[in-house]
Amino acid sequence: MIKYLIVALLLLTTNMISAKPLDKIVAVVNDQVILESELVEMEQTVRQQIRQRNSAMPPSEILRQQVLERLVMQNLQLEEAEKVGIRVGDDALNAALKQIATKNNMTLRQFRDVLANDGYDFSLFRETIRNEMIIARLRKSQVEDRVVVSDREIDNFLATQQIQEGGDIEYDLQHILISLPEAASPEQVQAAEKRLQKIQNLLTEGGDFAEIAAGYSDGQNALEGGELGWRKQGELPSLFAAVVPSLAVGEVSQPLRSGSGYHLVRIKDKKSQEVHLVKQTLASHILLKANELTTDEQAKQRLEQLRQRIINGEDFAELAKAHSEDTGSAIDGGSLGWVSPGVMVPEFEEKMNELAVGEVSDVFKSRFGWHLIKVFDRREENMAEEYKRSQAREQIRQRKIDEDMETWLRTMRDEAYVEYRNN
Repeated sequence: MIKYLIVALLLLTTNMISAKPLDKIVAVVNDQVILESELVEMEQTVRQQIRQRNSAMPPSEILRQQVLERLVMQNLQLEEAEKVGIRVGDDALNAALKQIATKNNMTLRQFRDVLANDGYDFSLFRETIRNEMIIARLRKSQVEDRVVVSDREIDNFLATQQIQEGGDIEYDLQHILISLPEAASPEQVQAAEKRLQKIQNLLTEGGDFAEIAAGYSDGQNALEGGELGWRKQGELPSLFAAVVPSLAVGEVSQPLRSGSGYHLVRIKDKKSQEVHLVKQTLASHILLKANELTTDEQAKQRLEQLRQRIINGEDFAELAKAHSEDTGSAIDGGSLGWVSPGVMVPEFEEKMNELAVGEVSDVFKSRFGWHLIKVFDRREENMAEEYKRSQAREQIRQRKIDEDMETWLRTMRDEAYVEYRNN
């Protein structure tokens, strides 16, 4: 009996194996492989995203090649993340998934059901989000965190903005990149120029820029129609800065050459910035923290006692000087001065914004410890110098990140072993 059962299981297993075709290898990336099933899944996802944007669908062969190149770059970045020890645990992943569900006004269970109804495998979706988080952390550590903006750069930026026409204009940009490796051979340059000419011909004939970008661009955002989004003058890559202001809406630039290859940039739309009023709050706080001698609960109870004393009429500043463990503000009676949006951690800013002038908050916790806030005044400042410098710093930083990211990805791609398999 047992012998017949084993034979039956072997026959069943053999039939199952023969009924399911072997997954083909479509590319080798260093020591990893990309399977046809992965390519098909990614291609389906990209097709759905293109349909949701109501964009024209590129020809199947071109779309497949673009998706395959995206998978190559994804594999290279995940491989690099593993080398440097970047991982995303289940707790962080679950928190991110809950955040996605919340943004869509759903519980995680409801979100999972919606994905299932739309034909998405939740386990696959989880791993996709995990990979995106790993790549985001890698990019942050390898590129974003290494970008430094000096005060001299900010000074020069603000001085240039004052004399530069159109300094308050924002541009909605699209981009096509025909990439070239470092030290490209004459044959590679010739092939790139031939491809560039084909793209220009398609655009001259009235072709849709987004569709052409999705089909031919080597840029990171190719499958999003080459969308770069809204950029202020100071956020434009150096290569584009002298060209973009002279373009009309809908106009495409002449080819621009950089170390990465040839670029075409198009202005989709542009607008003037409105005057920015910064809402500032004059506030003070008392901070107590847990330590070797004080438990978290004890710190909270002590601060609740201090709050009651303030409610009963004792001076906030005197109690802050005597008890606050934020040494920087305690010496000034807990004063934080005029606080602009985005300066404090989100949980602190949210509590502060809920208070009326003269009101004292409940005791609450942030990553730094237990807080008590009192709001003394509020005002609106039109483009305060500090705010302008902060904005300038962020614009310069974003421009540098874009430029360094492009170089970093190109170098990674040039140094990798990639073999496409035609099956």
